[in-house]
Amino acid sequence: MTILSGKARLAGITGWPVSHSRSPRLHGFWLERHGVDGAYVPLPIRPEDWTAAVKGLLAAGFAGCNVTIPHKVAAFEICDTVDASARRAGAVNTLVFHEGRITGSNTDGLGFLNNLRQHGVDPAAGPALLLGAGGSARAIAAVLLDLGVSVTVANRTREKADALAADLPGLAVIDWNRRHAAVADNALVVNTTPLGMGGQGDLPVDLSAGSPAVADIVYVPLETPLLADARARGLRTVGGLGMLLHQAVPGFQAWFGVEPVVDDELYRFVAADLLAA
Repeated sequence: MTILSGKARLAGITGWPVSHSRSPRLHGFWLERHGVDGAYVPLPIRPEDWTAAVKGLLAAGFAGCNVTIPHKVAAFEICDTVDASARRAGAVNTLVFHEGRITGSNTDGLGFLNNLRQHGVDPAAGPALLLGAGGSARAIAAVLLDLGVSVTVANRTREKADALAADLPGLAVIDWNRRHAAVADNALVVNTTPLGMGGQGDLPVDLSAGSPAVADIVYVPLETPLLADARARGLRTVGGLGMLLHQAVPGFQAWFGVEPVVDDELYRFVAADLLAA
């Protein structure tokens, strides 16, 4: 049983809703593993209350918080300072409170890269095709471009992809119906859309031309139909749960003073909760 002292460090995740988040489970695992005097809690906050609530967390002595849908843009705006990752992504998912000030960062891109590397995929090995042009695509495209990778995006709404490319110089755009032919020209194919998630419908992509690696940021289910197809073709696959785990590392270190590791034990612990849902 965990017993908190009066000096306990506090953090959490803000969202609306937030009950689906696995972040409390994974941070709780690390808190117990390292014997930290602290807690990480879900913080369901309505959009209209978010700014006031976060300022209340700051005043109450919280060390910081994660930010999920729909608050990532509001989080960017509330910060006193944001780092380069947040500026490139145009959104914030991690807030650190220190001496009355709020610093924001976006760890999604770093989490994506570290997840690839843990699965033996070199993100800088060759060009990448991103499917989707939302917030996650923005963060992933930014870190890949910063590595010098040639990145192409295809989105169901071409205008949204063009807008993303305008913000990220060097990003190429193709029409959605050209995604199948583009697979052969890329070393990495990444699904950043919700397609493949339970209830969202499948993502139709022809992988017959081959691609050394296929990644999906969806983690419910743990293996999406896209990844199952890639695995059946002998392609290297990278699921989305690892990205969730890796993106959490910088925040935990900042709030609780310990740099945690993402290992098989953590993966199984969080995956078991997904499988039981």
